[in-house]
Amino acid sequence: MKDLSARFEQTTRVASLRNASGAAESSGKVVFAKPGKMRWSYEEPNPSLVVSDGSVAWVYDPAAHEAQRMPAGEALLSGGAMQFLLGRGDLRRDFVIRAPSCEGDVVVLELVPREPATYEKLELSADRKTGDVSETRVSDLVGNVTRVAFHDVRVNEGVPEKVFEFHPPDGVRVIELQPVQP
Repeated sequence: MKDLSARFEQTTRVASLRNASGAAESSGKVVFAKPGKMRWSYEEPNPSLVVSDGSVAWVYDPAAHEAQRMPAGEALLSGGAMQFLLGRGDLRRDFVIRAPSCEGDVVVLELVPREPATYEKLELSADRKTGDVSETRVSDLVGNVTRVAFHDVRVNEGVPEKVFEFHPPDGVRVIELQPVQP
């Protein structure tokens, strides 16, 4: 696979708010391309953008008139989950893999990172026959869970490079972020 685009629905449940009224939900369109390019266009409930050309990453919040610019290195791509999604990881090397569910046409894989990471595990739901991933669930170290369901998936359509570019609109405050030094 060279590129992938899809519609997504994201739900985040915050562990410390277990008794609160539900989870944060958002939706939009995502595009991935090798090597290391991605674009998350959030449409609902508030438009925003996360985009990386593989060397520079941007997080743009139009409502705040603000964009954060950072190197798209290990700080942004830390952890096997993001490495896997961007086509840079090796499942057998990076994870302990279990298949806790294999019902009907869907197989669920539980991926636990072999090295310390910012999350506890990644779960993938995939079509048993094609291997196409329909959903991911990332559980972090404090119990927060982010679920992303993919719909209308298209593969190898030849995504133009300009999709992974970002130029802040006039009047947008740009904040330059640098990786944290150990």
